[in-house]
Amino acid sequence: MLSLALASFLFQQADPDVAGLTPNEIADAAPAGDWRAIDPDHLLVIGLADGDEVTIELNSDFAPVHVANIQAMAREGFWIPGASVYRVQDNYVVQWGHRDDAPELPATVEENPPAEYVRPVEGLSVRSFGMRDSYAAAVGFANGWPVALYADGTASLTHCYGTVGVGRDLSPDTGTGEELYAVIGHAPRHLDRNIAIVGRVIDGMEHFTSLTRGTETLGMYPEGEIAAGIVRVALASQMPPETRPAYGVLREDSTAFARYVSVRANRDDAFYDVPAGGVDICNVQVPVRRIAR
Repeated sequence: MLSLALASFLFQQADPDVAGLTPNEIADAAPAGDWRAIDPDHLLVIGLADGDEVTIELNSDFAPVHVANIQAMAREGFWIPGASVYRVQDNYVVQWGHRDDAPELPATVEENPPAEYVRPVEGLSVRSFGMRDSYAAAVGFANGWPVALYADGTASLTHCYGTVGVGRDLSPDTGTGEELYAVIGHAPRHLDRNIAIVGRVIDGMEHFTSLTRGTETLGMYPEGEIAAGIVRVALASQMPPETRPAYGVLREDSTAFARYVSVRANRDDAFYDVPAGGVDICNVQVPVRRIAR
C-alpha cells in the first residue's frame, strides 16, 4: 500500500521547470547527448507498392533468435517478390508476409525458435518513474523500450501502439518471423508473454493505420485480394550510407526523458484544466526523431 501511495504522489508532483510545456516541446528541446542512435542493422525498412515506407526498429535484447531470423530474411530478399499486407483488423493489428506459397527459408533461419516471450530481469537497467500497471508487477523503460516486470523475475516488452510481433500458429509453434504484425489500436496487453515481440514502428505508421480494413474473419482480406503490396524489405545497413535512414531515441536516463514522463502525467499547458496525475506505460510514446544526413 505504501509503494502505491508513493507512486501516486510522485505523479502528482509536476516539474516546475517545465510548467506550461507540452511533451513534444520537451523532446524537441532535448540536447543531442540525450539521444541514442539506432544501429542500422536494427532498422527494417518496408517499401509499399504505392511508394510509401514504414520503418521498424528491431530489438534483439528480448527476442534475439527471432530478430536474427528477420535480419537474415531481409538480407536474403526472402519477402520479395510476393509479400503483402493481407490482414487489417480494426483497433487491433495489420499483418504482412507471404500469405500463400512462401519461398524456402534461408539456410541461416532457425525454423523452430525458442519461445522468446520473456527474459530474465537480471541484466536489465529499468527506470520505472513510479508507473502502475494492471498486467505486471511493475513497468518502466529499458534502453528506450517500454517493459513489464513480473513477480517471477522475468520481463517482457509490451504490446503498445506500433509494437511489432511475430505471427504464429497455436503453441508450441513460436513463428519464425516470416509473418509479422503491428498493433494499430488500443494496446492488447493480454498478448504480452504469449508472442515474440521483435520491434516497433518508428516511422510511417500512418501508412498502416490508413489501410482499408479487411472484411473477412479477424480482418483478413478475401482470397486473392491484398491491402497493400510490398516491394522492398531491407535493413538500413544494406543501403548506401548516404541514403540510409537514421534515427535517434530519447534515452530514459536523461533529464529530458524524466521531464517528458512528468508532463505526460501532469499536463498543465493551455489545453488542460485538470492534470491526470498518472500515465499508462503505453501512453508514454518514447520520442524518436529522424536524423538528417
